[in-house]
Amino acid sequence: MEWKDRKASRNVEDRRGKGGVIVAGGGIGSILIVLLVAFLGGDPGVILDQSNGSSVSTSNQLYESTAQEEELAEFVSVVLADTEQAWTEVFEEEGMEYVEPTLVLYSGSVESACGTAGAAVGPFYCPGDYKLYIDLSFYNELHTQFQAPGDFAMAYVVAHEVGHHVQNLLGVMEEVQPLRNQLSEEEYNKVQVRLELQADYLWGVWANHAQGMGYLEEGDLEEALTAASAVGDDTIQQRARGYVVPESFTHGSSEQRQRWFKKGFKAGNLKEGDTFKATDL
Repeated sequence: MEWKDRKASRNVEDRRGKGGVIVAGGGIGSILIVLLVAFLGGDPGVILDQSNGSSVSTSNQLYESTAQEEELAEFVSVVLADTEQAWTEVFEEEGMEYVEPTLVLYSGSVESACGTAGAAVGPFYCPGDYKLYIDLSFYNELHTQFQAPGDFAMAYVVAHEVGHHVQNLLGVMEEVQPLRNQLSEEEYNKVQVRLELQADYLWGVWANHAQGMGYLEEGDLEEALTAASAVGDDTIQQRARGYVVPESFTHGSSEQRQRWFKKGFKAGNLKEGDTFKATDL
């Protein structure tokens, strides 16, 4: 992706090295559950608030980033600026005003309106404060753990979380969140899958605009599809458990995530992204 020497967003809050609160006592199994639920769009606050672990305060420390991390911080800031331009245009076309979110960069752990979370949670969006949270060490996890290398895979992370922000502005999250207490776990999982696939559609819409602005390079779309496949529920479960339980899906299969990204990329607008009315995901 062409990004160097381009405009970066002003809506970036750098909390790296600021410390925070981490939840201890849950063990590796708890961390894995949090990761699977919150990865690319979940609500870590819900999981962390229900845990029985103890809170451990971490003091502020002098934070020293690497040159690679600083370049990555600049990259995600440019991607955020691109999403701001794209979604401002899309909202104007629909007669609406786009409210820009804030990107919070943190290290280790962070506090949000949705609760406290550690880096194991992965990137997430909090509808309570209009902020998306990313520990930049996740870039290495994409490369090593999820086998999804490349800068456009990281652009996927940012654009997907911004997709949740778009859902928040459109009132989708407000309609979905109360269902958590009204439906069975299995039925709510189905709703959650539709929510996540819509966010994948929305990041496809952004990718369409990025291509129209001439920012995509050869291989970027392949990186996008690889990343979408790598974070499918079936792929993650097969890797973690050795088998797949479709009833427990919360984000959609690899094939579904790729399909809805491609739909958004082809359409480039909001009109074809209603996953909640789709009869075939």
